[in-house]
Amino acid sequence: MRQLILTALLAVSTVSLADSLKEANTLLDKGDWQAATAMGTALNTSDGFAVAAKATTLGASVSAEAAKRGLLEKAQGYANQAVKLNDENASAYFELARADGRLAQFVGILQSLPLARDIKAALQKAISLDPKMDEGYAALGLWNAELVAKGGFVAFSYGADASQVTANFEKAVAIAPTTIAHRLEYANSLLKLDSTKNKAAALAQLKKAVTLAPVTYWDRQDLAAAQKKLNDLQ
Repeated sequence: MRQLILTALLAVSTVSLADSLKEANTLLDKGDWQAATAMGTALNTSDGFAVAAKATTLGASVSAEAAKRGLLEKAQGYANQAVKLNDENASAYFELARADGRLAQFVGILQSLPLARDIKAALQKAISLDPKMDEGYAALGLWNAELVAKGGFVAFSYGADASQVTANFEKAVAIAPTTIAHRLEYANSLLKLDSTKNKAAALAQLKKAVTLAPVTYWDRQDLAAAQKKLNDLQ
């Protein structure tokens, strides 16, 4: 009887955790990243901290400039805790790479380069754990574009390759063809490599992006950015 009671309590606890995680993701989808962060950290699980990291990173993108760095550093901390609690959690590694990557874009080239290898390693680990992680491939495509755009020596030193930009983004859009962010970042990455040579290909991705239906608050942000970029290029 005692064993049956313990099993039942564990089942209830598991359902409660799953429901809370789902609620945190729902809040994030609506744009309430602060509440999603609070709920994610309160769960004190790897998945919870991964959601908190994602929410805080996305929150930084819509926050005042002065607050961005602090938020991204918090996101790094949440992602590291997610990895610590479960080193087989693909989302934890991806969110660590995402937080590092956004911080690298924010702090400038001299401070961002030391993060480059960590970002790539985290993305490769995430993809190895979940080979169908479309976000991982998109981020790896962007990573290669960022490093190649910084110059030949930098690209060589960190193992970045222009051919891997298209290769990884094509994998991402094949897995998730209706994700607006992938099309937007694909276009941005192509333009980083060669804004003249790749303009037509970038336009094609943007034209596809603006036909896609946004599902979340963040999708709507990406759709607006894609439309603006398309208008600027045409």
